[in-house]
Amino acid sequence: MAFLSRIEEILLLAIWKLKDEAYGIAIRRQVEKDTGISWLSEAVYAPLSRLKDKGLVESIKAEKSPEKSGRPRIYYRLTPSGLGRLISAQEVHRLLWHGVPDLKKEYGK
Repeated sequence: MAFLSRIEEILLLAIWKLKDEAYGIAIRRQVEKDTGISWLSEAVYAPLSRLKDKGLVESIKAEKSPEKSGRPRIYYRLTPSGLGRLISAQEVHRLLWHGVPDLKKEYGK
C-alpha cells in the first residue's frame, strides 16, 4: 500500500469536501479552515500539480464567463485512484488510533 503524504491527504480531503467547487482558492481556504493554519498559494498549487501527475486528481478548465476577466478557473476532482487512496488513508488512521484515549483529556493539554 502506498501512503499519502500529509499534504496530499489534506488536499484530497479538501477536494472531496468541496465537490464541484474545488478550485485553487477554494481549496486553499478549505485547507486553512481544516488546519487552522494560513497557507501560501504555492503550498497548495505545487502539491496539486503532483497529485495530478500521480493520477489522483484531474483538472477541468472552466469556460471563461463574460462577467469575469482574467484566466478561467481550474477545477479539481478526485479520480477513482484518488478516492481509493483517500479511503485507504482513512482506514489507516482508524487502525492507528484504535484504542488510544483522548490524549488531550488524559494529559490536560
